[in-house]
Amino acid sequence: MVMVALAVGISQATASPACASVIMPGAAAVTGAAAVTGAAVAAAGAQTSGEATHYELASGGMGNCSYPSPPAGQLYVALSPPEYGGSAGCGSYLQVTGPDGSVTVEVVDQCPECQAGHIDLSEQAFARIAPLSAGLVPVSYHTIADPPLPGPLSMLVKTGSSAYYLALLPINNGNPLATVAVRQGSGGWQELARTTYGYWLASSGAGPGPFAVRLTDSLGHQATVNGIMITPGVVQPTGISMYGASAVTPTPTAAATAAPVLAHKARAARKARRHRHARAAASPDRSQGISITRTSVRRPVASPTPSCP
Repeated sequence: MVMVALAVGISQATASPACASVIMPGAAAVTGAAAVTGAAVAAAGAQTSGEATHYELASGGMGNCSYPSPPAGQLYVALSPPEYGGSAGCGSYLQVTGPDGSVTVEVVDQCPECQAGHIDLSEQAFARIAPLSAGLVPVSYHTIADPPLPGPLSMLVKTGSSAYYLALLPINNGNPLATVAVRQGSGGWQELARTTYGYWLASSGAGPGPFAVRLTDSLGHQATVNGIMITPGVVQPTGISMYGASAVTPTPTAAATAAPVLAHKARAARKARRHRHARAAASPDRSQGISITRTSVRRPVASPTPSCP
């Protein structure tokens, strides 16, 4: 009995999910497709058995991946910190199967209080696999290899970027990204460092631009786009799809879609409605009485100065 109690105590002490952190400027960039981490993106097709709850981003809110808007149909998912992998899962897709069916969802967010194997679906996605009133249901899920893309690649340069500081957010990558590199003119490629809030960072800048941007995903697909300008807060279309694309020069205009305010401000301000079932062996982050009508605020992820002053 004493040994069992000790085992339980150790399990509870080590089960608390870690808060997301930021890869500070100057950190080494991820190199090579094999360096992509996170259980959810480690191997496309690997099946995970777990559980799902549901929540909803506030109107205009962004997930930890910093995308300026949710995917079409509001079919998205937040992953536990181990599966989110420091944003390695951003832009990938899961196939989730529950009691009443299956749904395909895009990874756009992190669920800090979720344990590995626990995913948090949008209400629209959850409703495809079970009644919302169920609150928590058993599911199986896997990362989809080469999912259908919602459109060509787009690039968003973060507010505050300049010739001396560059943060770049790829959109519509489909598979998890392994590396992102930029090049100005005929210079060499400069690899960017992944942050935990979705952007790829050159903390000392990459010059005034325009840039060629080379993206490599976890399955080895590579796409290069040219003509990316330092126009902070504007989504720049490229006309290139991640799978088997060749480079073209985008023509961003003033009419391009403007991104919302800084991601860290949006995350700090937004509130997400969460729905939970209380369980006898609740994890530390869910130990203060959970019901399916609980409302909570998701903790923001800080980003480094000067991108988030």
